Amino acid sequence: MLDEAYNRGVRYFDTAPSYGKGEAFLQEWDAKTQHKDAVLGTKWGYTYVANWELGYSGKHEIKEHSLEKLVEQWEVSKAMLPSLKYYQVHSATFDSGILENQAVLVELNRIKTETGLHIGISTSGENQAAIITEALKIEVKGKALFDSFQVSYNVFEQSTFDVLKAVMENGKTVIIKEALANGRVFESEQFPKYKEVYVILKQLSKKYNVGVDAIALRFVMDSLNPHYVLSGASNVNQLEENLKANDFELSAEDLQKLKSISVEPKFYWEERSALDWN
Repeated sequence: MLDEAYNRGVRYFDTAPSYGKGEAFLQEWDAKTQHKDAVLGTKWGYTYVANWELGYSGKHEIKEHSLEKLVEQWEVSKAMLPSLKYYQVHSATFDSGILENQAVLVELNRIKTETGLHIGISTSGENQAAIITEALKIEVKGKALFDSFQVSYNVFEQSTFDVLKAVMENGKTVIIKEALANGRVFESEQFPKYKEVYVILKQLSKKYNVGVDAIALRFVMDSLNPHYVLSGASNVNQLEENLKANDFELSAEDLQKLKSISVEPKFYWEERSALDWN
């Protein structure tokens, strides 16, 4: 998967491991376009097995945060140097043991020291804030290991706000994913709980003369002001609509209105886990 983020005047491109296909595509694109304002990032720790097939039945990804998987996937990812700037653990969790695996942490530090890469984690789940808090404590040879945090944050899931503000105050990079809540910001009968929310989003969409997607992206930008907000657009039209988020700012009143529509993390992540892959 290739995601593009626009914020603070620099474009950030992100891909996930998929037997090297994502990295190969990003590397080829970088060599062809040679954009000077582009920053590349990738992740390790998952193997994508769905082969980009819509309607693929079965598990799309296999998580493995072992030293062996890191060594294997780094051999592919390092080909993107020197354009590669961010190297992240894909979906760090307490259950995977990544935050306690000293062999992996030492190897990540070696990569960081030898290449100058920003080493980071991405997170998902209702305990995102707790995972980030623990990751911030990790040191190798007396120095903090993790420099960047790719986190789900949007109008519905706002539970990481305080910890992300602290992350940025400590000079770390924050990259926001799932700013459109996996499409749930768009009106759907599948999500009756958000009926009143959809009214608010449509009102703001009309007021600022942009799509609901731009409203949702602008909320992330104005409420948190992270370094990057991933678009997730899958075609040019979607990207153009997303980019309209750069053309306006939400009023304080409208921002507060959107802050009030968050839901409990437990509900949000249970609902997310039930979504179909597409």
